[in-house]
Amino acid sequence: MTDLITAKASLDTLLIQLNIRPVCYEHPPLATCDEADKLNLQRQGTRLKNLFLRDNYGRRHFLLLTTPEKKVDLKQLSKQMSISRLGFASAERLDKYLRVTPGSVSLLALINDSENRVELLMDDDIWRQQAFQCHPLVNTETYVLTKSESVEFLKATGHERSVIRASAWFVSL
Repeated sequence: MTDLITAKASLDTLLIQLNIRPVCYEHPPLATCDEADKLNLQRQGTRLKNLFLRDNYGRRHFLLLTTPEKKVDLKQLSKQMSISRLGFASAERLDKYLRVTPGSVSLLALINDSENRVELLMDDDIWRQQAFQCHPLVNTETYVLTKSESVEFLKATGHERSVIRASAWFVSL
């Protein structure tokens, strides 16, 4: 728990240094978008589904941001990206690479990827939005960052984003 408190303090310090003052919402723990739906929370920004993926060999790792309404066809996404079989990464890998638990992952967890081993993939529908809801390493809060603030954060962490065409790999729920 102390490590998490320290990590969150580091995140908040970086955001302040970048002059990013996100809107913050506190709420009960939310591990999934469905849990947020049940509470009928009203928050600014676009809701995100955050999926931590790995390639077949476990050599490449990806954080995919998409909308909660989409079911990802990993076979089609693998094909589109020319990657050998994408699959969901384990909780152990999530902890190793982003140092967060399932249900707490968001683009803000990239602060813990100092070696840039995780590639950020953003659904083109998401990238057209102006603000994003992100867990700040814990699932009891949501920060809302504008698109420009998100870009500044990614620059500060040394991460590039790849905006990918969603129509080739999702099925609407």
